[in-house]
Amino acid sequence: SVSPSIQTYPDIGEFAFGNKGRILISIFLYLELYFVAIEILILEGDNLQNLFPNAKIHVGCVKIVAREVFVLLVAIVILPTTWLKSLSLLAYVSIGGVLASIVLVFSIFWIGAIDGIGFKEKGVIWRWDGLISAISMYTFCYCGHAVFPTICNSMKDRSQFPKVLFVCFILSTITYGSMATMGYLMYGQNLMSQITLNLPIGKISSKIAIYTTIFNPITKYALVISPIAMAIEDTLPLRKNKYIVSYFIRTFLVISTAIVALTVPFFGYVMTFTGALLGVTVSILLPCLCYLKIKKPSYSEVVFIWMILVFGSSIAISGTYTSLKNIISHV
Repeated sequence: SVSPSIQTYPDIGEFAFGNKGRILISIFLYLELYFVAIEILILEGDNLQNLFPNAKIHVGCVKIVAREVFVLLVAIVILPTTWLKSLSLLAYVSIGGVLASIVLVFSIFWIGAIDGIGFKEKGVIWRWDGLISAISMYTFCYCGHAVFPTICNSMKDRSQFPKVLFVCFILSTITYGSMATMGYLMYGQNLMSQITLNLPIGKISSKIAIYTTIFNPITKYALVISPIAMAIEDTLPLRKNKYIVSYFIRTFLVISTAIVALTVPFFGYVMTFTGALLGVTVSILLPCLCYLKIKKPSYSEVVFIWMILVFGSSIAISGTYTSLKNIISHV
């Protein structure tokens, strides 16, 4: 409502702080998406290794073991989907991801209620030393908003976008909440970073849950990478061979995310780092700063916003430090 020229988050940054604001928001937005793409590959590698722990291949004198094999294999499978220029086409692929999420929740419930695992485990409900990591992970779960402007611009009827957002957040909250509750009641303190790694492999319901977990991120990867690729392409003054360059950029992004996923294969710690440093910055700190710059808030609004900024900054600093410390110690 401030300016009709504002269509993306970087546009808001430019309106508030000029070109420096656009650059800053763009960096954090696209880094956030980049790390989400890395998480997808780590997730795929972990779950496929759980299904086929003895898989390995030899390339010359080099032996590539299960998880590394599957990260590379998934990257190859995903690569062609990133070449699609129209997100309208990707929408038909991603709708399979929505159905997969529903199947996953019901599969986990079936395992707990019918297949004998039960919902009787107990553990420490509140741990102060894990509070920062938990908040960082929660932030990560809702950090997909960087894709929203791209999705909105690809819709035939953009007036329906608010309804899309509402349904998206409601379904996501229900999914996250139910999975977290069931995971805690099923495995307590023994719950791993991904509940699928706890499931008994021999049961059909477990296989359905794991295969669904494997299928779901594949449908999301291209949506996550596409805004980054489009931003890079827009900065290059290309007229000739632009399609070839586009394929090269998208291929390079897939290769680079695969390399990072192989180098830092820690799903929980990478999620904490992404949520703390990038998620908090993009979804809490930068919007507040832009609002203070663009609008003329009342005194009470200014006080409330600064409280949010102080809280968000403390989470960003402490969460980033904790996650980097864990990543470095495990590497």
